[in-house]
Amino acid sequence: QVQLVESGGGSVQAGGSLRLSCAASGRTFGGYVMGWSRQAPGKEREFVAGISWSGGSTYYADSVKGRFTISRDNVKNTSYLQMNSLKPEETAAYYCTADYSTSAMRSGVYNYWGQGTQVTVST
Repeated sequence: QVQLVESGGGSVQAGGSLRLSCAASGRTFGGYVMGWSRQAPGKEREFVAGISWSGGSTYYADSVKGRFTISRDNVKNTSYLQMNSLKPEETAAYYCTADYSTSAMRSGVYNYWGQGTQVTVST
């Protein structure tokens, strides 16, 4: 089991930036991939970004390419999501995810989920 705890959410004006962090604990040895997904009120959960164990491969939803950057620090068992040029429609709960299957990185289907952190983007 992998436990995930997100932090860094908050309120920001449109065009602003936030950096989310996700601390992993538990069964953190081995090559697990990590990712971020989000769910806006009344909408389905959607994949945002994924990163391989080494950090050498990353994947992004088309809607965030060029504005969001996912990274990780395996010494700290932590992943990050740098979000720039935020838009009001990106107001959502953001969830950290992890999985031992590398296919999860592209599919957005992960076994382990955090509790989520709220991001609110105002006009």
